[in-house]
Amino acid sequence: MLKTPQKGVLRFPRLDTVLMVEEFIRAHDGEYMKKALWQSLPKKMMYQTFCVTIDYLLNSRKISIDAEGKIGWIYYPDHARKLSSQKDLFWKSK
Repeated sequence: MLKTPQKGVLRFPRLDTVLMVEEFIRAHDGEYMKKALWQSLPKKMMYQTFCVTIDYLLNSRKISIDAEGKIGWIYYPDHARKLSSQKDLFWKSK
């Protein structure tokens, strides 16, 4: 018998829900705390589903929460790729 990764989760978010939350956080980077962000979303969802989505984004290192509790977008793969292509960045070998 398969078990869900998190016990007690009633609903897991759909992909369109996760993408909506990602886009909203990206557009309002660092403006909202968790509950205010949930209340300001363009489409309403259950708070538990929202919490699962935030946990996913935190674990995938796309968002961070600062000392004040505000949520910010930190995932910029194009910027990281540009920095890693610079010749002055390299790994030292021992």
